[in-house]
Amino acid sequence: MAKSILETAVAALARREHSSLEMHRKLIQKGFDQQDVEACVDRLTENNLLSDERFTESYINMRKRRGYGPLRIVQELRERGIEEELANEFLDKNNPEWRLLMQQQYAKKYGTELVDDYAEKAKRARFLQSRGFPLDWVFKLDSMEECEI
Repeated sequence: MAKSILETAVAALARREHSSLEMHRKLIQKGFDQQDVEACVDRLTENNLLSDERFTESYINMRKRRGYGPLRIVQELRERGIEEELANEFLDKNNPEWRLLMQQQYAKKYGTELVDDYAEKAKRARFLQSRGFPLDWVFKLDSMEECEI
C-alpha cells in the first residue's frame, strides 16, 4: 500500500530535520503532485513539524562537529534553501571557537609542524579554505601552540 504524502513527509522528519526546500524536493522526487506538496509543506510548517530555524541550528551544529568552517556551512545552507540572514542568526562567525576548530582541523591533517615551503603552504591553505575557513584566518595561522588537541 502506498504511503500518503503526509506519512512520507513525517517519516522523513522522524529521521532528521529538513528545510522546507529539501522537503519540497524530496516529496516531488517521490512522485507527489506539486500542489499537494506545497499544501503538505505549508501544513507541516503551520504545525511546527517543519521549521527552517530548527533545521538551520541542527545543520550548523552537525557540520561544525564534522570540522567545517562558517563559510562552507553558509554555502551549504544556501543550497538547501536557507537565506543567509537566517543562517547568520545561528552562526556567529566571530566566535573564537571557529579559529580553534580550524587549528584542530589543521593539526589533525598535518600535525603541529608549520612549513616554510611555499607550495606546501598553498596546499594546506587550500585545504582549510575548502573546509570553509576564511583565507585571512588561514594566513594568520602561524602558531599551533594555542591548539589544544
